[in-house]
Amino acid sequence: MWLYLIIFFIPVFLFQFSERLAKDVPIMAMMLGALALFVGMGDMLGGYDRYIYGEIFDSIANTTTAGRSYLLDRAFDFFPKEPGFIWYNIIVSWFTENRYIFILILTFTVYCLLFVSLRRYAENYPFAIIVFLGLWFFFTFTYLRQVLGATVAWLSIPYIIKRKPIKFFIVALIAMSIHKSAVVFMPVYFIAHIQWSKKMVERTMIVALLLGISSIPNALFSAYGDMSQVEMQSDYSASGGFRIAYLLEAVFFLWIIWDNYDELEDCDMKTRVLLNMALIFCAMLLFFIRSENGGRLSWYYMIGVICTLTTICMRGNNVHSLAPAMIVVMLFLFIRIFNAWQGQNNYLLNLYPYKTFLSPGFRPGDYSYEHYEYDHKYDDNKLYRKAFRFKINAKR
Repeated sequence: MWLYLIIFFIPVFLFQFSERLAKDVPIMAMMLGALALFVGMGDMLGGYDRYIYGEIFDSIANTTTAGRSYLLDRAFDFFPKEPGFIWYNIIVSWFTENRYIFILILTFTVYCLLFVSLRRYAENYPFAIIVFLGLWFFFTFTYLRQVLGATVAWLSIPYIIKRKPIKFFIVALIAMSIHKSAVVFMPVYFIAHIQWSKKMVERTMIVALLLGISSIPNALFSAYGDMSQVEMQSDYSASGGFRIAYLLEAVFFLWIIWDNYDELEDCDMKTRVLLNMALIFCAMLLFFIRSENGGRLSWYYMIGVICTLTTICMRGNNVHSLAPAMIVVMLFLFIRIFNAWQGQNNYLLNLYPYKTFLSPGFRPGDYSYEHYEYDHKYDDNKLYRKAFRFKINAKR
């Protein structure tokens, strides 16, 4: 646990004791790079998902090594509706045939895309990373396809701001080709630039909550938010009890936004788009209030929450009053997710003890390893499959 707490408090320290680092790009790049290295080098931390993605990559890498046709080997059958992710696997397989290097490259891709969005929209980089750690960090260990789809979708935000529909939908379709749940991001182009009144926001949230109590959201999640056939759908069911955590999270964020709404509604287009994305995020949490995993669809609007909360906390006296309170809330969320994933009911996802793939063997008592390891040659040598396909010839 202490290792993860150290990770959380590094950006807190930078935020509290150095104002000049608020927009320091190299420092943010180093922080996100360190997080990517920490997540990407974890030895299958994240459970079943890493094993299935690793097995799919190994299969595609075998095709690349043998020089066979990806179509004849039916590589695209793994995700027939999401060919973009298969093409990503194929491209990476040209450089490595090792699942650990693949996951490391995939993780760095996600964090590089996150870096692009935070650099564009966050007013204070350390604080934005604090919010990211509280809301989304742990999910980058396991939901690899969906976090990749979300960070790709965020590349289309400039085209929402500048009203360029063709470019927006091209990027959005690429995100959908990685994970079909990105379809929920499509409507943002038509509504994110509108200046909504408080009364309209209030009515929208009430309607979202009322619909969330019905069976409609679970049906939508089953159609667009679930995993593909190769993934373990039993662990990602749409139905579930009333999610009090979704309600509390949505209400808290809405309260912060509501209290500062008058200052934000007359802002520039960039801030307005991110504000509306934050509101959509809250509406989706309310809409999926009875869904076990439907809240994952709200991730496509996560950047709006991160940047809007950062903007609010950096304004006026909020820096000294609201910002410290927000840090405490993010720490609570950070610890809550960590502890929840360590519980017996979440044995597939536990993140402690932390182990990298630089050492052989596996974590004792690791349920995911015991049930889903498909290649025990990795036990003794994590890099028994080529880490890099190219060789650097030394000069004679």
